[in-house]
Amino acid sequence: MTEPRTYPAGVPCWVDTDQQDVPAAQDFYGRLFGWTFENVLPDDSDDAYLIATLEGQDVAAISSAETGQEIAWNTYVAVDDADATAAAVTAGGGTVTGGPDDAGPGGRQAGCTDPRGAHFKLWQPRRRLGAQLVNVPGTWNFSDLQTTDPQAAAAFYGPVFGWEFDNAGFATMIRRPGYADHLAATVDPDILERHAAAGTPPGFSDAVGWIGQLADEQQPEHWQVAFAVANRDESVALAEKLGAAVISSDDAEWAKSALIQDPQGARLVLSQFSPPEG
Repeated sequence: MTEPRTYPAGVPCWVDTDQQDVPAAQDFYGRLFGWTFENVLPDDSDDAYLIATLEGQDVAAISSAETGQEIAWNTYVAVDDADATAAAVTAGGGTVTGGPDDAGPGGRQAGCTDPRGAHFKLWQPRRRLGAQLVNVPGTWNFSDLQTTDPQAAAAFYGPVFGWEFDNAGFATMIRRPGYADHLAATVDPDILERHAAAGTPPGFSDAVGWIGQLADEQQPEHWQVAFAVANRDESVALAEKLGAAVISSDDAEWAKSALIQDPQGARLVLSQFSPPEG
């Protein structure tokens, strides 16, 4: 039996999206990424929480949105104690917008915003440990903080989650020291050698996200969720066929990506790993 993937405190561990029309979202993402779904809420509930799986492993979820709720993708960060971390969020100038409260037997969660308004969630795992398949086509790749003030973001998130920050040239890398050692000891024994062979930036094996510079101060600060795809252009064409809109695309040193908006308004990135040649 494959060892389950676990997430140390301070590592983003899960993503889900709130959608007004859950069946429509299920159809869109099922066809785009090849996901299958299971509703884990009781049959008599008016709401749904669909766990998406790929190759039989949990990868993301679709949740019923409340009236007026923003249609978006959410990023959860693993914590040892949701209540204590929620208190640290408040002490650091952030806001706890919901909870902490139990999410059934799966874990304990809280909704938060950072001091500049970007939404994120805390997850204290119990039965639900987090995404079990990542970084392969059709699964979550990274979550990136889009902000106009990276230094202020680092000052808030660093103490709350134990994060460190490095300028990788093309973006600011968020590192959780020791994460690579955890992966090497659990589900990815070759991670350090593989990254070294690929010539990744120093510290990349500990990377848990990125900070991107928002050029438009009128755009709300947010956590942007990226999904790996085998071929960006083919995935973009399929997304458009299914009713999505393409916002922008980019060919960077390590990835070919496109920012899209799903038919109900949630934005996400499709990212094709494309390392430098040579």
